[in-house]
Amino acid sequence: MRSCARLRRILRWRSSTAGRVIAAQAKRRRRVEFLGFMNRVVAAFPDRELHAILDNLNTHKRNESWLKTHPKVQFHFTPTRSSWPNQVESWFSILQGQSLSGASVTHLSQLQKHIDAFIGAYNQTAQPFVWTKKKIYQRRFKNRRITQV
Repeated sequence: MRSCARLRRILRWRSSTAGRVIAAQAKRRRRVEFLGFMNRVVAAFPDRELHAILDNLNTHKRNESWLKTHPKVQFHFTPTRSSWPNQVESWFSILQGQSLSGASVTHLSQLQKHIDAFIGAYNQTAQPFVWTKKKIYQRRFKNRRITQV
């Protein structure tokens, strides 16, 4: 499937309270597409304060004028090379494992329809991600403290 590179051009929003996914596909990765998508997200949640967790893509930066006109929206950026706090990356793993692996498409429009169908089915039973952390036990080892998981 050659269109995996195009998959990253999908704009997506994952509601952390409902678990639902809002997505839009764009041919290009520019600021105008990003802000157009954010306008859709704001329209979908009109009375809510929104916190967008973003990677460090250049289209996500320098949007102060848009943020001034949308005071209920805040952008938070993940550290470079650290995608794990971004829940959408976890959702992409679900998309890949449950829908795209083994799929065979010959045209980008087929891929878009396939992803849209998966999102529709996913949103029927969507649940918020639950963040967990393993308990860490420490013990002394020859007068040194070591961490044991």
